[in-house]
Amino acid sequence: MKKNILITVLVSAFSGLMAQFNGSIEFKYFTQKDTTNNVYLVKNQIVKLDQYGRKSGNIEGSFIFDLTAKGIKFVNPKRKVWGEHKSETLPLIKGVCEVTRGAGSKTLQGMKCTEYIVKNTEENTVITYWITQGKFDFFIPLLKLWNRKDKQSIYFNQIKDLPTGSLPLLSEEKQVSDNKAITRLEVTKINKTPVDEAKLTIPAEYKRFE
Repeated sequence: MKKNILITVLVSAFSGLMAQFNGSIEFKYFTQKDTTNNVYLVKNQIVKLDQYGRKSGNIEGSFIFDLTAKGIKFVNPKRKVWGEHKSETLPLIKGVCEVTRGAGSKTLQGMKCTEYIVKNTEENTVITYWITQGKFDFFIPLLKLWNRKDKQSIYFNQIKDLPTGSLPLLSEEKQVSDNKAITRLEVTKINKTPVDEAKLTIPAEYKRFE
């Protein structure tokens, strides 16, 4: 009996260690012209990305990712419509992206981050990522499913053999020629409070956009 109890405790502890992140992640995306506020809501294999308007403070658009079915839906709260979102074709890269694991480290949001640098001289771009190795299993599959064509996403996908659960908490894009800042992405808050199922579903009154 005691042996069975011990096995149960060990299995539960192991499952807790292996469980992926569930909760919300807030981040800001800075460009030369604008700053946007975004939130990932994560519950198992469903992830919702809410994008907030800078002036209104309201959700202006959302994407819902089903990582099991490999599907994406867009949601427009202003028009109260939703639809299927097709993944974009793989982006083309001019020249060669050189990936270097830097010697630096930072502690961000209480987590140790390792420096990775992706540089492409032909595209006049260098992006420095500060990546933590946690339980953020959703992030890499989401990024590959989405196939976004911004350089922050494209260059991150050039970093091979990252451990499962890796997540950049800070990344900065600059021009190689003059070190001019182009974009910056920064995680500002991580909340492990379970996400309400209702926040991950499309409201019944929303119509499907064909």
